Amino acid sequence: QVQLVESGGGLVQPGGSLRLSCAASRSIFTIYSMGWYRQAPGQQREWVTTITRDGTTNYADSVKGRFTISRDNAKNTMYLQMNSLKPEDTAVYFCNADLSSIPRSEYWGQGTQVTVSS
Repeated sequence: QVQLVESGGGLVQPGGSLRLSCAASRSIFTIYSMGWYRQAPGQQREWVTTITRDGTTNYADSVKGRFTISRDNAKNTMYLQMNSLKPEDTAVYFCNADLSSIPRSEYWGQGTQVTVSS
């Protein structure tokens, strides 16, 4: 069991940067994978990026080269550094944790709003 709380969202102009944080209620060292999803207005929730227990990272094509996922096990916190933001990045961003993968045991944060607009 784990509780996840996102923070760091806000309004930013195109080309700007934001860093999102996901604070977990327990150690994240043993969690199989953690990641970020986003949901734009009127759209389905989509996967953005994942970091696994061994540090392997994967990114959606739409954010490769612009977003960086990381974690600080000592702080029980995962981060998403977002650079060169585009209006298309506007969405509610959700933190996700999968405790076991098979079977999946997923937990979600409440989401934080990111708005990219001039």
